[in-house]
Amino acid sequence: MAASPNPSSRFLRACRREPVDCTPVWFMRQAGRYQPEYRAIRERYSLIDICKTPALACEVTMLPVTQMELDAAIIFGDLMLPLDGLGVEYELKENVGPVIAHPIRSEQQVRDLRVFHPRRDVPYLLEAIALVRRELNGRIPLIGFGGAPFTLAAYMIEGKGSRDYRQTKSFMFSRPDLWHRLMDHLSRSLIAYLRAQVEAGAQVIQIFDSWVGCLSPSDYRELVLPHMKTLFSGLDGVGAPLIHFGTETATLLPAMTEAGGDVMGADWRIDLDAAWRLIGSNRAIQGNLDPAALLADFDVVKRKATAVLAAAAGRAGHIFNLGHGILPGTPVDTVRRLTDFVHEASAGTSGRGDAR
Repeated sequence: MAASPNPSSRFLRACRREPVDCTPVWFMRQAGRYQPEYRAIRERYSLIDICKTPALACEVTMLPVTQMELDAAIIFGDLMLPLDGLGVEYELKENVGPVIAHPIRSEQQVRDLRVFHPRRDVPYLLEAIALVRRELNGRIPLIGFGGAPFTLAAYMIEGKGSRDYRQTKSFMFSRPDLWHRLMDHLSRSLIAYLRAQVEAGAQVIQIFDSWVGCLSPSDYRELVLPHMKTLFSGLDGVGAPLIHFGTETATLLPAMTEAGGDVMGADWRIDLDAAWRLIGSNRAIQGNLDPAALLADFDVVKRKATAVLAAAAGRAGHIFNLGHGILPGTPVDTVRRLTDFVHEASAGTSGRGDAR
């Protein structure tokens, strides 16, 4: 096994709400289409080829780490990867996203879902994690990840991206019994999936609930919260901090915090200090610059990043990130300069310690 990251690394300390020398930084989609090197790889390989070829997944994961002083790496993959093991056919289409071959519409389809076995179903991902750990050699921690049960269920029911989640909500409201059966199956599959990533070498786990913001707080509590509690309970004692992230979730943050997570993610639709009040001072927070800000002049980026840092007010437990992934067309130099700026602007501020 490769060397473990120093437990006093600023990223891990921030996850534990301990003092740091400066605010740690990483970015969702820090490896992706904004990088010329990634685009060159994509000219030769499909997205799923990269995900399922450990050496390629390792190479892409390491790209941003070699380009800038990030405080964490995140394994390159896709939210859909567990679906193979469940027996759900899908395709990752360029400029469309995941497309499910046979969207779930019946009780029999739910009954036919396979039991998920990580070493049988995603051996390539586990090997990629081990490769990245060796490449990192303890410099910074590696984040593993998975999609939350609601987001995976919504993809499986809608069949592809959606604006109104009509099929999903119809399924939830008309067949709550079947909905809970599906969510329970996904929750237990994800426990196995995420635990296997930690066993393979991931030191932090992020759970993405990218679509859950379409729900009302009452619907979340009734139809999602019990399953998220199952998921987080199943990850208890895994030995890695857990980041719980969703988009358009300002109204859901209290319930999501109740579900679990050592670090709560906030998107840009809520001020970071307001989000922190909602989740409580006993949780760390991640966020939350608007990704579109990185398309502007760097003076604008600095001003908006300064506002995020001001909202954090030097409190221990802030991890700087965007409110969602880096957008295509973002200049690599802007991402690099932003990383350096956050480190420099937050160094030595009130309430911080001297950890590296």
